[in-house]
Amino acid sequence: MALQAGIVGLPNVGKSTLFNAVSNSAKAQASNYRFCTIDPNVGLVDVPDPRLEKLSELVKPEKNVPTQIEIVDIAGLVRGASKGEGLGNKFLANIREVDAIIHVVRCFEDENILRDEGAINPVSDKEIIDTELQLKDLDSVEKKIQKSEKQAKSDPKLKAELEILVRCKEHLEKGKSIRELALTKEEKAAIADMFLLTDKPVLYVANVDEPSMHTGNKYSEALIASVKDENAEVILMNNSIEAQIAEMENPEDQQLFMEEYKMTEPALDRLIHAAYKLLGLYTYFTAGVQEVRAWTIHEGWKAPQAAGVIHTDFEKGFIKAEVISYNDYIQYGSEAACREAGKLRIEGKEYVVKDGDVMHFRFNV
Repeated sequence: MALQAGIVGLPNVGKSTLFNAVSNSAKAQASNYRFCTIDPNVGLVDVPDPRLEKLSELVKPEKNVPTQIEIVDIAGLVRGASKGEGLGNKFLANIREVDAIIHVVRCFEDENILRDEGAINPVSDKEIIDTELQLKDLDSVEKKIQKSEKQAKSDPKLKAELEILVRCKEHLEKGKSIRELALTKEEKAAIADMFLLTDKPVLYVANVDEPSMHTGNKYSEALIASVKDENAEVILMNNSIEAQIAEMENPEDQQLFMEEYKMTEPALDRLIHAAYKLLGLYTYFTAGVQEVRAWTIHEGWKAPQAAGVIHTDFEKGFIKAEVISYNDYIQYGSEAACREAGKLRIEGKEYVVKDGDVMHFRFNV
């Protein structure tokens, strides 16, 4: 499942440094000039999950396989990107393709790192990105309104869609993002084909200096205050320290390094978990002697949909699912013990999969 979160922000705020830290499969060039990342870099990121490790300790499989999210490093946007400034159209198109946005905001001072916008101002930086995305969405909405106006006169369904488009237009003209408009699921269907940039969920990363990585600073506090009405999460990170941790291959070296900085876990783990939650994702597990594996599904998916993540044939030929809750599996120690204790359930097509379920599927080929 190629669910993607795109890293965005102004130039030189720490996007590529963050990408280098989180990516297992690619390294972006982190250089101090504007367009060093012209094409988006894509990396597969393991979702840290201690439940996978605990299941593996019990099952003792040949291997364990974590679930993953794709992280896309999108080059820095600039003021005027919505009008094509600084390769803006290309960058905005890259954002349109992702499922969620990780917005990196500079919350540190460093005279050696270029900044076109003058004094450090995280709120202004955020607003520059917001404005460019809103302007691009406004352009898309206005074009669709023009196409729909004539047809809507004779089609009640299109008339209802047009009313929603007009609401979106008025909202964007006020300098607000579509995700703040609180459209219903049915109303969102009217704009689904436009993949509006400001409708995507956002996670903010306040890239702070080393002394502020635990407590924050005046810049991160200003950012947090500015997004309080967005129902968005802000994560404090020092991206360069996270990159150093990620480069260490020896877990003991990582642990010593984190202890030196009074860290209980990499901030990257919190970021990945937050991105996973932001996308409305759950994890279920399959557990056997060959492998214990984590699988990504959307919250609310039923058993056949979950089976389809493994293979489409599993969904098409779905019969039943054998389900053990994660807590029961850990308590009783094995599938056999859960079965004996009556903790293995047989569920049908209407079963809504819960986060952490351990599952086996029965299906017809």
